[in-house]
Amino acid sequence: MNPFALSFLVMLACVLAELLILKWLRQTPVPWKDVIFNLNSGHILMWVFRGVELAAFALLLRHVNLHIVDQWPVAAQWGFAFFAWDLCFYWMHRLHHKIPLLWAVHVVHHQGEHFNLSLGVRNSWYSSLTNFPFIAILAVLGLPLEIFLVVSSLHYTVQLYNHNALVNKSGILDKFMVTPSHHRVHHGTDKRYLNRNFGGTLLLWDKLFGSFQPELAGVEMRYGVKGMTATHNPLLASNGKLFGWLRARFPHCQSRATFHVPELFIGIGGVILFGLVIHYVNHEAALAGAQQAILFALIFAGTLALGGLSDARRWGAIAWVFIALVMPLLFLGWYGARDAWGMACLAALLVHGLDGARRLWWPAVTGTRA
Repeated sequence: MNPFALSFLVMLACVLAELLILKWLRQTPVPWKDVIFNLNSGHILMWVFRGVELAAFALLLRHVNLHIVDQWPVAAQWGFAFFAWDLCFYWMHRLHHKIPLLWAVHVVHHQGEHFNLSLGVRNSWYSSLTNFPFIAILAVLGLPLEIFLVVSSLHYTVQLYNHNALVNKSGILDKFMVTPSHHRVHHGTDKRYLNRNFGGTLLLWDKLFGSFQPELAGVEMRYGVKGMTATHNPLLASNGKLFGWLRARFPHCQSRATFHVPELFIGIGGVILFGLVIHYVNHEAALAGAQQAILFALIFAGTLALGGLSDARRWGAIAWVFIALVMPLLFLGWYGARDAWGMACLAALLVHGLDGARRLWWPAVTGTRA
């Protein structure tokens, strides 16, 4: 696997391992609908927009580079990148909470009502696009692209860790770094916690700019966004608030036909689909144009279908069964997927699709409620 696909795989393994630990050791039920929304909130699309972000950074480096940072010793470049990126993130994050248009994008991350590792990858489709203006200055100053990529990946890894539900306090790290305790405060809905702790890695910026709030003993932690309509559909989540800000009416599907399946069914389907995202990232460069476009479209459609299924919409179940049956036949046949990971994911998807068809058209056999 290439490094990007491998990082996605490690992240998935960590998310699932945490859920198992919470389930077995703490007897915490797994909120599969929330977890699968977090994993599949649009990462196949966000992967493309992350590429756009990097391409835009490279374009600025080529055309408006002041060649300041790239003239420094290499060690100084890395040190500058570590602190400067974190400072840029702080202000990006803070302004995404203050400016209505940016909040319409960032609110997707805060809609999650369960604090765990999967929440760390829950984002709007457009997050990379609205983040870019805040880190563009690094390209103008001449920070090399490879340093930017490594440092940003390091910070994102720390931020993922800070969403874990296993660590309570972090000892001395709580004094100078953003830790799970500090980030729980940021996601908390208690009025004392609102608009606090915007930092990504270092606690320095929150303390310097007056936004730090420690976790308070005796204050019950509740997560989510008050007043938001609950949905597990990434299309609605990523665009509903944005349309509201634009004072436009978001087009809703008129179908109200319902179809209920066990949350574990949705969980298994979501994990398989994320496995196919890993397959896509690993083979993107080698795929022919038509094959790449079709695989992308089917995975993206799968995220929407799972969202509809999570919202108990019958159209979501029908769409999911169609995708789960067509994709394996198409790509094991015409595309000829031969790597073990891709074949395993497609085979699992086919089995899941058959089970979905059984639940959809023979509900009496499975006990599924229509």
